[in-house]
Amino acid sequence: MKEKYVVCVDTGSTYTKAAAVVVAGSSAGRLLATAAVPTTVGPGLDILTGIDDAVARVVAEARGEPLDVRACSSAGGGLRLAVVGHERVVTAEAGARVGLSAGAKLVHISSGPLDESGLDLLSVAGPDIVLLVGGTDGGDGDVLRHNASALARGGPLVPYVVAGNAVAREAAVAEFTGRGHTVTAAANVLPRIGVLDPHPARAAIRDAFVHHVIGGKGLTQSPRFEQMVRGATPDLVLAGVELLADSGVGDVLLVDVGGATTDVYSALTPDPDAAAHRDVVEVIWRGRTVEGDLGMRWGAMGVALAARTERLIAEAIGLEGLDAAARIRHENPTWLPTSDKELAGEALVARLALTVALRRHARASDTVEGRDPGRDLSGVRIVIASGGVFRHSSPAFIREVLAPITTDIAGGWRMPRAPRVCVDSHYVVAAAGLMAAEYPEAALALLRGNVLIDS
Repeated sequence: MKEKYVVCVDTGSTYTKAAAVVVAGSSAGRLLATAAVPTTVGPGLDILTGIDDAVARVVAEARGEPLDVRACSSAGGGLRLAVVGHERVVTAEAGARVGLSAGAKLVHISSGPLDESGLDLLSVAGPDIVLLVGGTDGGDGDVLRHNASALARGGPLVPYVVAGNAVAREAAVAEFTGRGHTVTAAANVLPRIGVLDPHPARAAIRDAFVHHVIGGKGLTQSPRFEQMVRGATPDLVLAGVELLADSGVGDVLLVDVGGATTDVYSALTPDPDAAAHRDVVEVIWRGRTVEGDLGMRWGAMGVALAARTERLIAEAIGLEGLDAAARIRHENPTWLPTSDKELAGEALVARLALTVALRRHARASDTVEGRDPGRDLSGVRIVIASGGVFRHSSPAFIREVLAPITTDIAGGWRMPRAPRVCVDSHYVVAAAGLMAAEYPEAALALLRGNVLIDS
């Protein structure tokens, strides 16, 4: 009897990864096959060409037809989100946190009543979706209504998600529908001061991305891509991280060092005493940040600049050496190290990208006037390393790159004390996220069998 399985596809800007995973029976969660092929994006190309190639490879190895093919995507630049709120330190900040937890790249944040210059700045930012928030339930709804009217009349022609004051929300939505905009209403992200409710808005953002944004990126003329995509890749990776954390393994941290960006995900156990230290916006205990200027290839020059800003050059091979290493990678993204010296440079760029990304993810933020104490990662039990720089490297190389997780004393953030380090060598966390809602037991077994391989 052939095993029932699904094919999970992650379509990135560079590579498309596919995994065939058993979802039923005693072997649920077993990884049958994986494949990685170049993503087919660009002039004259169709993204389905690469997807179909990857799927065909894993189906041929798994044998038999899959129950379905489901995908997540960050191709075409991922999800670009703008947040328009009432007060910067309250609702706009709450909206920004919701956006980050939804796997979006925040390209614009504004607060207060929008005027013409504000609309111009928003349009220049080029968002895929605009999240409109403002006011607690029962509080001031004037700014939310004003901004809805301004955006409906002169805002970018993109989907809108309205997740503000419950009393004013209906009128705000009516402004958009009256002028033919695509709009979704969601529960208030900040129903009362100090209480953050990210889930309804996060779901609405994901739905808008899948149904209205994916098809508009010019990646394909076929509706098949939109039909198989379940969400943005970061959203699904976070779902996989959350599933693992909720299984009883403790707090989980995932670091993904890619060619263009370095992403950090953390799923932490809520602290019941945190409310005593938060009087404006509640902490999101599960979240993700993306650093679009930090990467191993396209983002390598950003790593050199950030290392200089963070005063990390002292541990480097010297300013000129770092700049040279970064330039080689930036100008030739397919470049691979061959000598010991080049491998040392590879480890250096990866370590610096990781260090800066962790600092930005976890340390106290100055953007909310000292109100955000940062994320306390000291209780993290599991660290997962993802990205090609880890999957194809020796244990010694991996230890060197990941050293800052427990040794970045000067970083200004609370480091894990004694975490267990794992490598997502088969790139299954995104696949687990794609399966989590419908096949949670199989998804968890997939993680335990391929990430927590010695558990």
